[in-house]
Amino acid sequence: MEQVSDIGTRFRNVAATAGDRVCVYDQQKLSFAELDRRSDCVAAALGAAGIQPGDRIGLLCPNGADFVTVYLGILKAGATVVPLNLLLNPREMAFILSDCRASGLIHHAAFDQAAAVATQDLEFRIRIRIGDEPTPGFVRLSELWQQAPDPVPSPELDIHEAVAVILYTSGTTGRSKGAMLTHANLITNAASVIEVMEITADDRILVVLPMFHAFAGTAGVLTSLLSGCGIVSVPRFDPRGVSQAVADHGATIFLGVPSMYAVLLRLDEAAVAQWRTIRLAVSGGAALPLAVMAAFEDRFAIPVVEGDGPTECGPVTCVNPPKGLRKPGSVGLPVPGVQMRILDAQGQPVPDGTMGEVCVLGPSVMKGYFNQPEPTRQAFFGQWFRTGDLGTRDADGYFYLVDRLKDLIIVNGMNVYPRAVEEVLYEHEWIAEAAVVGDPDPRHGEVPVAHVVLKPEAEAAADQAPERLRQWCRDRLGQHQLPRRFHLHPALPKNAAGKILKRELRRTGEHERGIIARPEVADPEPP
Repeated sequence: MEQVSDIGTRFRNVAATAGDRVCVYDQQKLSFAELDRRSDCVAAALGAAGIQPGDRIGLLCPNGADFVTVYLGILKAGATVVPLNLLLNPREMAFILSDCRASGLIHHAAFDQAAAVATQDLEFRIRIRIGDEPTPGFVRLSELWQQAPDPVPSPELDIHEAVAVILYTSGTTGRSKGAMLTHANLITNAASVIEVMEITADDRILVVLPMFHAFAGTAGVLTSLLSGCGIVSVPRFDPRGVSQAVADHGATIFLGVPSMYAVLLRLDEAAVAQWRTIRLAVSGGAALPLAVMAAFEDRFAIPVVEGDGPTECGPVTCVNPPKGLRKPGSVGLPVPGVQMRILDAQGQPVPDGTMGEVCVLGPSVMKGYFNQPEPTRQAFFGQWFRTGDLGTRDADGYFYLVDRLKDLIIVNGMNVYPRAVEEVLYEHEWIAEAAVVGDPDPRHGEVPVAHVVLKPEAEAAADQAPERLRQWCRDRLGQHQLPRRFHLHPALPKNAAGKILKRELRRTGEHERGIIARPEVADPEPP
């Protein structure tokens, strides 16, 4: 169905109906009506400062009512939101603000120092600070709310062309790129999530994933703003704190990444009981180990639906239907309006069951990378976006992710898919977390290396773990798949969304951290 109004206009329509119903459960409860008023104040301030439709505004703010207010206010002004990852160093922030040619920055007082360093060589039309203390050179956000939001900009936007958000990729394969998502991209993707998850105004989505991230931004924030349901905002992932927030606010949907589910399994029974209002748990961002999914569903009695999608696609492309056939290990079926295919290296479709690259076509696929025409061209096979994921599709149309193309390990010419090795490790009773990467090897090209975190009850036997894990893998994997080394860590490095950073593990030297064991295994022979 054709959408004719932009995100700001659509939210105003929702707020007119929702009124005093709570939109954001934070330290304060913010109603739809008050969010509408406050975001109008932000939009008016931007307009008064000369911000025009299409101008980019940086946003550096943790989860909460302030993030949602500013995000929406920027969109109402017709400008483009550029959310900044809170874990970036100031140099990386400066790159993004300079690369997108930002006209303004709105930052939280907790990031005063980072913002000062990142912007020392940049000029903006407006600077807004989220904090109580008056600061020279800055507009104070709370002061805006005390003013009459007049005049409020009312830009006429082509929703298919106007860029709502620019989300910068992690840059693991080179220069960080800004994915441009239009109002239409985000509206259609949020509508697909609402339809598949059967979200109603009675739902309350717990958002502990960072709101600057694509998954939380669309499936958490926008689905609420466009459906009239509530957001239970949690600033950081603490299992007990999350459990308390569920109980305090009656959250009904939980959005998480695999590492979160593994940690939640350590909660005691009293904390698990606080989850009784959750009707659905969603996992995305990376492959959820089957052993973790089974254990969570058994302990919490909550169905877990696994989905997937890259930032460039809105991001949700597929999900296991909550009330249909759920296939463990699969990321499910394409969401409404999205088409997916498995293509070969030449961009041609392959038969079901055949490995290839997962590619996506649909109204939620990005407009392109900001000011980077060549990377944009390389990201597509014609109109099909190349996700960089290796996967298959079965006869029922369900998609399975095998690994990232860049994570594939080639041992003597034979492909080793890290996820297959990780699934085996997660089946071991001692393993809390596992990640497998390839290390360069002069004889074999690459060899698999396992990085693991032991469960607390197994830590006393850490010196026995490498031998136990080696034998476990030997009994279940092919010779070329066997990890050549095991690194035992107190924790695995993760990004702000909780996704394991394999690039950091690849940099881990043999004596840099952890306990390292080299199992006595025969070298695989080339095929």
